Amino acid sequence: MRHAAALARLEKLADEAQRPLDKLQGAHIQRFAAQLHGAGLGPRSIALTLSAWRGFYRWWSLQSDAAGLKNNPVDGVRAPRAPRPLPKALAVDEAVALATNETPVADGEASQEAEALAARDHAIAELLYGCGLRLGELLGLDLAAGAGSAGWIDVDDATAHVFGKGSKRRSVPVGGPALQALDTWLLHRPLLAGAPDCGAVFVSRLGNRLSPNQLRSRLKAQGDRAGVATPVHPHMLRHSYASHLLQSSGDLRGVQELLGHASIATTQVYTRLDFQHLAKVYDAAHPRAKRK
Repeated sequence: MRHAAALARLEKLADEAQRPLDKLQGAHIQRFAAQLHGAGLGPRSIALTLSAWRGFYRWWSLQSDAAGLKNNPVDGVRAPRAPRPLPKALAVDEAVALATNETPVADGEASQEAEALAARDHAIAELLYGCGLRLGELLGLDLAAGAGSAGWIDVDDATAHVFGKGSKRRSVPVGGPALQALDTWLLHRPLLAGAPDCGAVFVSRLGNRLSPNQLRSRLKAQGDRAGVATPVHPHMLRHSYASHLLQSSGDLRGVQELLGHASIATTQVYTRLDFQHLAKVYDAAHPRAKRK
C-alpha cells in the first residue's frame, strides 16, 4: 500500500512536469523531492518515497519493454537531512532544585540505609550538573587513582579526572556544593560497600558498582520529587551544565574543553540553546516582543 501511494505520487509529479516516467532524470527526481519537502513531507517520509521509486525503476529496467530505460534516475538522489534535535536542558532553577534536592528519610530500621542512598543520590546529581560528566564517566569513578582506574576525584585539588570518549583524559573543576555532597556520601558509603570493597565511588545497596539503569531510575525519581516537569536523565544534566556555562561566560572554546569534545562543532549546538534562552527573555520582557 505504501509503495502504491509512492508510485501514484511519482506519476502525479511527472504529469505536472509533463515528463513521461521513462524520460525522467536525476534532476527531475531531485526537484520532486524538494516539492515534497516544501509540501510538508518529513525527511524520513521522503527517504521512504525515494526508496520506493528507486525500487520501481530497478524492477522496470529488468522488464522486456524497458529497452529505452538506461539509467535509474533515482540513484544518487538523497532525501533532505532531518534537523538535528536540540539537546534538552533544564532551566537554571530546575537544575539547582534537582541538585539540592535530598530524599526524605523516614524513621525505622531501614533509615540508615535510606539515608545512605539519599546521600549517594544527592552527590550524583551534584556531580552530574556541577561537572558535566557523562554517565559512564561518573560511574567509572574510583576512590583513588590507580592502574586501570577510569577516573577519580582529587578532593584536595577540587578536580575530577576522567577518561571520556576515545580514552581521552580530561580534568574538570569540582565546585564546593558537589565536594560537600561527595564528602557526606563517603561518610555513609561503608554501610553499603560491604566486602570485598569494589573500589567504586558509587555503589549499590549490594556493594557493587552502581549500574547505569539503577542511576537513571534514581535520578528520574529525584527529578519528580524536585518538581521538574520533564523526565530527567543523566545526559540532560550534562546539557544543562554546558548550556548554563555558555549563557554565563560566552566562552565556547572553554566549554568545549570542559566537555571533552574533540570538535568545536559538537559544542556549537549549545549556542542554539543559548539563543533560545535569549529569545525567551526577549519575548517575556521586551515591550515590542509581540512578533506574531
